[in-house]
Amino acid sequence: MSTLFLRTLRDDPADAEVPSHKLLLRAGYVRRVAPGVYSWLPLGLRVLRRVENVVREEMNRIGAQEISLPALLPREPYETTGRWTEYGDALFRLKDRRGADMLLGPTHEELFAQLVKGEYSSYKDLPVTLYQIQTKYRDEERPRAGILRGREFVMKDSYSFDLDEAGTKASYNAHREAYQAIFARLGVRYVIVAATSGAMGGSASEEFLAESEVGEDTYVRSPESGYAANVEAVVTPSPPAIPIEGQPEATVYETGSTPTIATLVDWANATLDRPVTAADTLKNVMVKVIVPGKEPEIVGVGVPGDREVDMKRLEASFEPSAVELLDEADFAANPFLVKGYIGPRGLIAHGVRYLVDPRVVDGTSWITGADEQGKHVVGLVAGRDFVADGTVEAAAIRDGDPSPDGTGTLVSARGIEIGHIFSLGQKYTDAFEVDVLGENGKPVRLIQGSYGVGVSRLVAVIAEQTHDEKGLCWPESVAPFDVHVVIANAKDPAIVAGAHELAADLDAWGREVLLDDRKASPGVKFKDAELLGTPYIVVVGRGFVDGLVEVRVRATGAVSEIPVADVRSALGAR
Repeated sequence: MSTLFLRTLRDDPADAEVPSHKLLLRAGYVRRVAPGVYSWLPLGLRVLRRVENVVREEMNRIGAQEISLPALLPREPYETTGRWTEYGDALFRLKDRRGADMLLGPTHEELFAQLVKGEYSSYKDLPVTLYQIQTKYRDEERPRAGILRGREFVMKDSYSFDLDEAGTKASYNAHREAYQAIFARLGVRYVIVAATSGAMGGSASEEFLAESEVGEDTYVRSPESGYAANVEAVVTPSPPAIPIEGQPEATVYETGSTPTIATLVDWANATLDRPVTAADTLKNVMVKVIVPGKEPEIVGVGVPGDREVDMKRLEASFEPSAVELLDEADFAANPFLVKGYIGPRGLIAHGVRYLVDPRVVDGTSWITGADEQGKHVVGLVAGRDFVADGTVEAAAIRDGDPSPDGTGTLVSARGIEIGHIFSLGQKYTDAFEVDVLGENGKPVRLIQGSYGVGVSRLVAVIAEQTHDEKGLCWPESVAPFDVHVVIANAKDPAIVAGAHELAADLDAWGREVLLDDRKASPGVKFKDAELLGTPYIVVVGRGFVDGLVEVRVRATGAVSEIPVADVRSALGAR
C-alpha cells in the first residue's frame, strides 16, 4: 500500500447520494471527472475486471463468441432503423472533420446485424451468438448515484441469430440461465420481471432487477403466484362490462370553482344524493406525443380520479415516441381545452385522440368535465355517451391491485436494472435484409435476440447490497484482493519481516494479497482495511512474537487469533 495509487477519504463527498457512491469515492475506487463520467482507479478497476471475467466465463459457457466493435459509429445504420431520431437527446451525436454525422454507440443491434449479414450466407452457419464487453454512451438527462447511472458505462451486450422461433427460444433461455449463473456467482440478490422492450423493439422482454431501496425501477409482484413485472409492463385487468340499459341520462351541473378532483368530490358529496369518492370521477390528462420530424400530436388520457398518472408507464405505452404534458402555450393554442373541466365529449368532438384506462369499460358511469368553465357532467356512461379510441396503461399501480395473472394482489418494491433480455424478432434483420439460404435453397430471414448486462453498474450494485456501516464488504468473487495483511507495528523489524513473509506465502499459494506496509498508525490502517472491504483482514501485531496473528472476516465481523501456520485453512479453500 505504500506504493499503491490510492487515497482514502475520511468524510462522505458532498455530491455523493447513495451508499455505494459514497463508499466507492471514499475508498478510492473511482473518481468523478464530469457528471456521469468516472475514472476507475487501481482498486476499482480490479473489481470491474473480476466482474467482467465472471460475465465472460458464463457467456463463453453457452457458446457465445466475444468480439469487439467500435464505439464511434456512422449515422447510416441507425438512420436505417429509425433510431437516429428515436433515441432523441439520449444519443451522443458528433460530426467528423468532413461533416459526416457520427454517434457514440448506446447499443449495437444495427452493427451486429450488419456484421452477420456480411459474413454468413448459409443456414449451415447458424445459429450464432456474438457478444462484446464494451463502453457505451448515453446522454442521461440526470446522471446520478455515481456509476449506477452514468453517461459512460461498461456493458456486456450479446446478440443471437437464429433460423426459426424454436432456435430463438433456445437462445433466449440460454441467456436467461447464463444471467442467473452470473448473478449467483456475484452474490447479487435479484428478481426477474416482465418488462417492455422500449427503443429496442421486439416481443419477449424480461429485466433482471437487483433488490435495492435506492433503485430507480419500481416493480410489482404477487406473493401468492410469483408473478413479477416492471411497473411499465403491468397490464391492468379489465373488469367486465356493465349493462347500459336503464342507467340515468348524463346531466350537466354548475359546479363552481372545482378544477381538482378533491374539490369536485367535495361538491358532489354536498350536492348529489349518494356518496362519491375520487374513484367515481374521470380525470382527463392532456399530453403531446412527439415523433421527431413531425408535428406533436395532442392526446387525451382518461384515468379514474383516484389514480395518479405514472409518466413512466405512459411513456412506455407510446415508445419510441416521447410524451410530455401540455404546457400553458399548448392550452392557449387550443382554447377548447378548458383546464380543470376537460371531458371526453369535447375531445372527441374536436378530433383529439382519446385513450382511457382499461378500467373504463362500457357501462361504467363517471363524473367528469363538461368542457366549460365551472361545469361538470354527472352520469357520463362509457359506450353510450362517449367511445374512446382505445386503452392505455397510464395509471399508477398501487399495492393491493389485483395481479394480472388472476392470483393474489400486487406489492411493490424498488430495484436496479442489471440485465435485460429481448427477443427482437426481425426488426433489425428486416431493416438490413439479413438473409441466408435455407436448406431448401430459399432465403431465410434471421431472427435476432439482444441481451445486456450492466457490468460497471454491477460494481455499484454489489457495493450497495453488501456494505455495512464501516465500509465496503466485497464477496470473494469480485474483491480487488483476497486478503488484506496489516502490519500493526511498522517500527518492529521482526513484525515487518513476518508480515512480508506471510504475504509472500499467501501469494505463492495463489491468493491476491494487499499488504499495508505504510508508516501510518494502527487505527488508520484498521479503518482503511474496513473501508476497502477485502474478504479477510490478517493483522500481524504483538502476538506475532508468539507465532500468532489475528484474522478478521469482513463479512461477518468474526475475529480470531490463530497460529501463523493455520492462516491458509482459516481463509478457506480457493
